[in-house]
Amino acid sequence: MGLRPGRCYRKHQRPYTRQSIRVPKKGYVKGVPKPKITEFELGTKANYDTSVFLIAERPVQIRHNALESARVRAVQVLEKGIGRGNTFFLKVRVYPHHVLRENALATGAGADRFQQGMRQSFGKPISTAAQVDKGQKIMEIRVNKTSILTAKTALKGAAHKLPTPCKILIQSA
Repeated sequence: MGLRPGRCYRKHQRPYTRQSIRVPKKGYVKGVPKPKITEFELGTKANYDTSVFLIAERPVQIRHNALESARVRAVQVLEKGIGRGNTFFLKVRVYPHHVLRENALATGAGADRFQQGMRQSFGKPISTAAQVDKGQKIMEIRVNKTSILTAKTALKGAAHKLPTPCKILIQSA
């Protein structure tokens, strides 16, 4: 079965996050798939002149695959514009804790015989998402003053991958 569209999970709801990694039997939520995004910090941690932030303009849930896609896009632009050297530091500042559920519906011939419809429709865990508030920082890039334009372009490309309009904030250190 394919991936359900992101618009189904965009709105903020109460968090559904309680998992146990050490003792999976004790976890309230069982069978949660691992998030696609694994690296949250890239580049070299050093003293840079400027920090460029990507800020959400609406409260929204961002799925883990959208976060990974935005991170990859930002790194591509940064490496193409600045180079692979020790010239930037990128940090994804949100983590996909919230577990998304889906009530899978049967399709095909004879599905109506064993499908229960909306009876017991709680759903099974299919994915994870980060719950982001209005004005929250999603990503941060630290660069020197000569590379501000490239960092801004990288965050603009990353913003296109996310389900909310974003603004870019530049701060001097």
